[in-house]
Formats: sequence, structure tokens, C-alpha cells
Amino acid sequence: MDFGVVLQTNPPAARTVQLARLAEAHGFSHVWTFDSHLLWQEPYVIHSAILAETKRVTVGPFVTNPATRDWTVTASVFATLNEMYGNRTICGIGRGDSAVRVTNGKPVTMAELRESIHVIRELANSRAVEYKGATLQFPWSRGSELDVWVAAYGPMALKLTGEVGDGFILQLADVDIAAWMIKTVKDAAAAAGRDPEALAFCVAAPMYIGDDRDHMRDQCRWFGGMVGNHVADIVAKYGEHGAVPDALTDYIAGRQGYDYNTHGKADNDHVDFVPDEIVERFCILGTADEHIAKLEQLRELGVTQFAGYLQHDNKEETLRVYGETVIPALQTHVAAKK
Repeated sequence: MDFGVVLQTNPPAARTVQLARLAEAHGFSHVWTFDSHLLWQEPYVIHSAILAETKRVTVGPFVTNPATRDWTVTASVFATLNEMYGNRTICGIGRGDSAVRVTNGKPVTMAELRESIHVIRELANSRAVEYKGATLQFPWSRGSELDVWVAAYGPMALKLTGEVGDGFILQLADVDIAAWMIKTVKDAAAAAGRDPEALAFCVAAPMYIGDDRDHMRDQCRWFGGMVGNHVADIVAKYGEHGAVPDALTDYIAGRQGYDYNTHGKADNDHVDFVPDEIVERFCILGTADEHIAKLEQLRELGVTQFAGYLQHDNKEETLRVYGETVIPALQTHVAAKK
């Protein structure tokens, strides 16, 4: 299992770069950042700084979308960074959430998402692509490599992920829900004639090392609110039961709107509807042993990367314990089973 860290690009940018360097020093293989250019600083500028000040980590957005950024510009960014820093980028993409909703926009359609994945991937892999009636290719790009991982929750998005994604991003760490969604993506990949085991499966959730359960839950309760935005869309489209597990949909009954100005922040003031049980299920909290135990369960389901959000007040200590204890334990367990 690989390990990533998910950072918000809050000012100062130097702090984001510092955390990225620290993550690399502690053995993390990926550094991801939020991508909402109005809520936080522009991520791709900071990605360049992270790549310049690290040697090994792969860097990308978690996640970008096809609505607020021109697809060819997005592809050009990745191809340029790859030329500068040696194929160390990755693209996480979804239909759009905070970046589009703060301007009263809407997530793109499944057809648009599918086409954008194809256009971005082909161009960023130094290949030609048909786009808007023209054949396009970067004449300056040679040997660029980019995987595109798709963030999804609902049935149609999970199906699309299995059909066209290089990887699947699931933004919650509930073991039962992860099992259902991973199987759904693998089944879709197999039905499309693809090898399901060739896909990457990334589970992302807040990770907090500590022993004060109440404090940890309060610091990470924002995550249930963020996930609730996507779940609310699913419920609106499919109804309350049947499309996805009830464990994912039941808790949003008390949801009353959402303020994106505190999106992804520990001091989010409108997530009281998220119960303690959901925080515990969706996140990974507690001692190193508790983290290891839950990550082992996820690895057994086929998860190939855990990406931990660091939007809380214990960033450095959590990174340290992961680097010294959690990551080595997972790597040792895998080696022992081979």
C-alpha cells in the first residue's frame, strides 16, 4: 500500500510546501492538494514549488474538475511539470464540487467527465487527440506520462470509473462502504473488458494520531459534511434507499445546506448533523495500532493507496507517527505475506 497526504493550499504557500517536504521525509509517496481556486491558493503554482523542493513524491490535485479549467490547459500543466520534474504528476478528477458551487455552477455531466478524462490523458501522455473537431497534440511534449484517477460515489460515476479510469478515489474510509464501491468499480471494469486489478484504488480520509476521542472527532467532523454534499446529490437523484448503501445515506437526514467558506476546515460551523459514529467510520482516528488495524482491513479489500487529509491541529505528529510506525508496519505486513 502506498501512502499519500492531502493538503489545502492555504496561505502561506511556503507552509504547504513545508508539509509536502515533511511528508516525503516520512515515507509518503504522494502529495495531493485541494483544487478550488477561489477558496484557496492556486494549486498548480504550488505543485511546481513542491516538485522543485522534493525528489520522489508524485504530486496532483485532489481533485480537479472539467468545468472550471479548460481541459487542454490542464493537460498542458501536467505535461509541462513532467518535462520539468520527470513524470511526477498525477491527476485526480471528478464532476466538480466546491470549485463550481461557489460560483453557483453545477457539476458536469457524466459524458463531459468521460470526454475530459480522455482529452487530458491523451494530451498529457504526449499523444494526439480529437477535440472540438480538431486534432490536437503538444508539439513540444515527449515522453510525458500521466494517470487519471476518478473520484466517485454514485452508481453512474462508479461505472464510469471502472470503464475509463486509471484509478478510483473514494473519499471516506468506511470499510463496508469501501468494499461495496470497490467491487462496483471492479465489476464495471471487467464488464468493459478491462483488467480490474490493473486499476489503482485510493481511499482518502482524515488521519489523526491521538488519544482524545472527542477532540479528534471534532477536528475531523468537517469531513462528514464534505462527503454529505455528494451524498445529497445521490439521494436527490436516486432516492434514499437502494442506489448506494444505507450506511452512506442515512446520516444526511439532518443536513441543512452547506457553507463552502468553511469547506474542509476543522472549525466548520455547520456540520453538527454529522454524528460521532460517522466520523469514526469515515475517518481513521486514534493510536498507531488503531490506524494500522483499519488500514489492514482496507488493504485486504484491494486498496492500493491511503491518502490522509491533514486539516486538523496535529499535522506534524500525525506525519511523524505514520513515518515511524504506521507506514513501516503496513509494508512489513505485506512483505511477510508474499
